[in-house]
Amino acid sequence: MKKLMFLGLTLFSTSILLGKYMPDWESIDSRPTPEWFQDAKFGIFIHWGLYSVPAWGPTETESIYDKYAEWYWYKLMDQTSPVNEQFVEFHQKNYGKDARYQDFASQFRAELFRPKDWAKLFKQAGAQYVVLTSKHHEGYCLWPSEQSWNWNAMDVGPHRDLAGDLSDAVKAEGLHMGFYYSLYEWFNPQYLNDVNRYVDQHMLPQMKDLVQRYEPDIVWTDGEWDHASDTWRSKEFLAWLYNESPVKDSVVVNDRWGNDTRGKHGGFYTTEYDLVHDKEVTGGMDHPWEECRGIGTSFGYNRNEDLSNYSSSTELIHLLIDKVSKGGNLLLNVGPTADGRIPVIMQQRLSDVGDWLKINGEAIYGTRKWDSDAVAGDSQVSFTRKGNDLYLFNTDPNQTEVFVSGVNPKSLELLGSSEEIDWIVVEGKVRITIPNFPSERLPCSHAWVFILRQAF
Repeated sequence: MKKLMFLGLTLFSTSILLGKYMPDWESIDSRPTPEWFQDAKFGIFIHWGLYSVPAWGPTETESIYDKYAEWYWYKLMDQTSPVNEQFVEFHQKNYGKDARYQDFASQFRAELFRPKDWAKLFKQAGAQYVVLTSKHHEGYCLWPSEQSWNWNAMDVGPHRDLAGDLSDAVKAEGLHMGFYYSLYEWFNPQYLNDVNRYVDQHMLPQMKDLVQRYEPDIVWTDGEWDHASDTWRSKEFLAWLYNESPVKDSVVVNDRWGNDTRGKHGGFYTTEYDLVHDKEVTGGMDHPWEECRGIGTSFGYNRNEDLSNYSSSTELIHLLIDKVSKGGNLLLNVGPTADGRIPVIMQQRLSDVGDWLKINGEAIYGTRKWDSDAVAGDSQVSFTRKGNDLYLFNTDPNQTEVFVSGVNPKSLELLGSSEEIDWIVVEGKVRITIPNFPSERLPCSHAWVFILRQAF
């Protein structure tokens, strides 16, 4: 037994020395998350598929998951709850009792899809990376996948490589490109009848094709919850990704590789509307992590949403500040229409975030969280740190002063402004007087950032 243990340790050590990762979680998790991801902070999620044709889901439900328009097909087929019956009623009323979900494929045409315009919008929004749903749980692929014959965007619908066209445009703008990929497919007969055969003959070849064809910087998996990572052969795939793939040095992966992995294994951990499997997470994590959510309450475009269902620009900027100050990234979702347009309200929200980041991006990109209880009183402020500089975010326009301990800055400025800021050290604490500037003298709207230079 001792000889076997020694041999195992020797093989593990040798694999690390040779730069090889073994198909086990200890080895795979030893790979550092590439710094570019931790520096990027802000990305764009895109949910786009056949569900963009009906583009419908209820908005008055308690569960956030019941509002997801991208689950349209599943809700039609699973008539076990009153919420799902709403999908059936809507579908039959508008498309007929005999209409099949598969019929939406011919209506998903993407005739107004201009990938260069999308990429420019994302760059102007200040995003550093983009993640597209290459295949959602419906199984329909946005690239010409051999494993999904006649169920992909080249064979039926747009007759176009949507994933490839967007990947080229995003990379041309200097942004990182990634792909979401659903491990399971709701109604694929092969998956339902023989999951091992599905993994061997469909899923793994398809994932490798996606990586080899487009060389993404992010592989963002989902739909893992039916089986453990051993069934999905996730460790085997990740060992290949880290050792042999064309993106082995730069690629980043999430934590959705089996029902035993979320929040435990992977390059970065994920939350979704602040949830991890229905459990709320609000305090951040020590491991690299990312919050994903929509500008509205659905990921796929939902025509049933109105203005009240959309986050305001101020709310989105405060959300970005909150996640980054806790050490995470924000992956903010847009849901394009079936014809390939990003709804104007989503464009407007992204434009506002981008305008704010043009002034305050220094306090977001490349920063790390500052672990301190140094703020006195009930101040509603948060911090990020970069080197010896400390950034203080003020999101309350009624705040008049803030006390910060544990720092000794050489200077203090308001980002985007040449106005002089009153500050003084009192009994070992920095007291900052928040200026009451008229709006025309403020550098931006929504939130304001003070930089304490050489604070440490």
